[in-house]
Amino acid sequence: MAKITVSIIKADVGGLPGHVLVPEELIKVAEDNLTEKKESGDIIDFRVFNAGDDLDLIMTHRHGVDSEKIHRIAWETFELAAEKAKELKLYGAGQDLLADAFSGNVRGMGPGVAEMEFTERKAEPVLAFLMDKTEPGAFNLPIFKMFADPFNTAGLVIDPSLHSGFVFEIWDIYESKRVFMSTPEEMYDILALIGGKSRFVIKRVFPKEGGKLPADEPVAAISTEKLYLIAGEYVGKDDPVAIVRAQSGLPAVGEVLEAFAFPHLVSGWMRGSHNGPLMPVPFRYSQCTRFDGPPRVIGAGFQLADGKLIGPVDLFDDPAYDYTRQKAVEIADYMRRHGPFEPHRLPSEDMEYTTLPKVMEKLKNRFEDI
Repeated sequence: MAKITVSIIKADVGGLPGHVLVPEELIKVAEDNLTEKKESGDIIDFRVFNAGDDLDLIMTHRHGVDSEKIHRIAWETFELAAEKAKELKLYGAGQDLLADAFSGNVRGMGPGVAEMEFTERKAEPVLAFLMDKTEPGAFNLPIFKMFADPFNTAGLVIDPSLHSGFVFEIWDIYESKRVFMSTPEEMYDILALIGGKSRFVIKRVFPKEGGKLPADEPVAAISTEKLYLIAGEYVGKDDPVAIVRAQSGLPAVGEVLEAFAFPHLVSGWMRGSHNGPLMPVPFRYSQCTRFDGPPRVIGAGFQLADGKLIGPVDLFDDPAYDYTRQKAVEIADYMRRHGPFEPHRLPSEDMEYTTLPKVMEKLKNRFEDI
C-alpha cells in the first residue's frame, strides 16, 4: 500500500484587526482553491484552520514530504489569500511570503512546514497542533512530555510497546545541524539541549528499531522555521505547527493532550519580544487579543481512512482545560506586571532581531567609556 503524507503548511497572510485572527473571506479563498486541487486528484483531502492570524492548511496526499506539487499548491493558496487580504486592506497582508516567486519548495520562503509520510495503520489517529504568537521551541516541552516523560505518559511504564522509548531528531537552528538521540538512555543529554528552546528544537520523533511501528516512519513532526533567520530582521512570530500520531504503540490521545495541561512559558507574544504562558484553547478562542496574546495552541483530532480526514474534533474544547486556561491568565497577568523588564521582556540576546535594535541605534553615539 502506498504511504500517506500529512502536510501542515501555514503562513500569516493578513489579520483582522491587526494580528488578531484570519477573517472568513481568506479561509474561503483557501478552501475554494484546495477544493479544486482535491477534485483534480492532486490531494486526497484537506482542512483549513486559523490559529489566531495564521492560515493553516492541512493536506493529505501520496506525494511524500517536500513535494514540489504540494508546496506549490500551498504557496499559490497563500498568494491568493494574500491578494484578498490586500483587497480588504488587512494588516500584514502577505507578511510571511518572503519571496517573490515559488522556487520548488516553501522552506526558506516564510511559511512553516510540518510533514510526515507513513504507512496508515488499521486505525490511525492523527492530531494537529497549531500555535500562534510563539516560536518553534514552544513544542519542546510538550513533545518531550508526550514521548519521554513517564509522569505524563503512563504507557512508557506500563505498556510494553512504548517501554523501550523513542528517538528524537533535534535541530540546532542556528548552525543548521541535527542530532538523533534516544530515550530513556540519553534523556539528560536531550534535556541539556532542548531546554535551550530558542536554539535547539525537536524536529521529529521516531519509534525505535524492533518496535511495533517502522523505525523510519516519524510519529511526530514539528515546523522549525524561524522567520528572522530567513528575513534577517523581525517580520513576525514563527507560530509553529505539529503533527502527532497516537495509540497502538504510541502515547494514547489522552496522554498526548495531557502534555498541554501545564501552561508553560514560551517566547513570542507582543512583537515577538516577550515571555508568556501557552494557553490551550478551543478553535473559537484562538483569536489573540490580550497584548496580542497570550500565546495560544489549538488541537484538531482526526482519524485517517485511506488518506481521508475524518473529523476534526476540537480537542481543547473541554472543561477539563478550564483550570489550565485560568492558570494561564494568572501567569499572563503576573508577567505583564513586569512591563518592559525581564523576564517578561526577552533577554537582550534574544531581542537582536526584534524592533528594539532600531531604538538602540539612535542611542549608540551617546555612550561613553567608563
